[in-house]
Amino acid sequence: MCRSTLHPFLAALPKCEHHIHLEGSLEPSLLFQLAKANDIALPAEDDAFRNEAALQARYQRFTSLQDFLDYYYIGMSVLIRAEDFEALAWEYFVKARSDGVHHAEVFFDPQAHLSRGIEYRTVIEGFEKARARAKLELGLTSELICCFLRHLPVHESLAVFEHPELQQSYVNGTVKGIGLDSSELPFPPALFEDIFKKADAMGLRRTAHAGEEGPASYIANALHYLGVERIDHGIQLHMDEDLMRKVADQQTMLTVCPMSNVRLRCVNHVGEVPIRKFLDAGVKFSINSDDPAYFGGYILDNYCAVHEAHNLSLQEWVGISRAGIVGSWCTEERKCEMFDALNALVKKWEGKV
Repeated sequence: MCRSTLHPFLAALPKCEHHIHLEGSLEPSLLFQLAKANDIALPAEDDAFRNEAALQARYQRFTSLQDFLDYYYIGMSVLIRAEDFEALAWEYFVKARSDGVHHAEVFFDPQAHLSRGIEYRTVIEGFEKARARAKLELGLTSELICCFLRHLPVHESLAVFEHPELQQSYVNGTVKGIGLDSSELPFPPALFEDIFKKADAMGLRRTAHAGEEGPASYIANALHYLGVERIDHGIQLHMDEDLMRKVADQQTMLTVCPMSNVRLRCVNHVGEVPIRKFLDAGVKFSINSDDPAYFGGYILDNYCAVHEAHNLSLQEWVGISRAGIVGSWCTEERKCEMFDALNALVKKWEGKV
């Protein structure tokens, strides 16, 4: 929690989260619980798996993106039954709503589950139950974004994209769009051009991780070859002023994850995340939590960290909230509902700051 007098406003601000990996919201408590329930042996040779506290402490010492991913994939191994995926998503939705999230567009990695022998329908069944419950009980709407793992051979990703059950989930609207995640280097987005062209032809929305550990040229690469509508992370954009102007002019939204950037050693502290440069250049962005169970911060923690580091004005925060609503892939009706909530909050705070 930040110490600013603006904290109550930040907490109440209607938020849209666009960069959250559901598998990355697997808290150690649920991980150990599911490992026991599913009789999954965690690595005995790694002292981090002695108990929840040891694992949480290890999460604070990631040395790189790959170091994090090694633990990320171990965590996934405990997800076996539909009810496991439901519990995972429900825990995230409850926490997100308590942080002021009204709408979430959540990533998941089907390849990581199919390769373990988990059926796609099992994953989808669990997530869909949690989504329906979140809408009914929390008033939180959501969309699913199916991500492909760029460190695996492209032909494997294409085969998964064309899997009959995935195709059905695209056609019936269960999955709203596709993304590209995992190790950014040395895998330029252009490698996945065929998949993204097929997705575009089907009317799927498109986003890709670019410009986190990779250079700004990966952002240009994703825009040109993949036709993405959003860029996930994108913090290296400020290194190319011409590209930054193009992104601003096209109103392409970045889904920035400040605390994640620090934990993965992309920056030394949140003050180095180019928030001010993006605001000054007119680049639209949302603030997100990425893999909050591993990086120690959900969305409100990230809002607070940004505010403490960059001291944004109330008007700037309203602009960030508006950009997040506009950049969401929900219905216009849902956007209007969130704009109404935002306008009501602004009216309540008029004259206070």
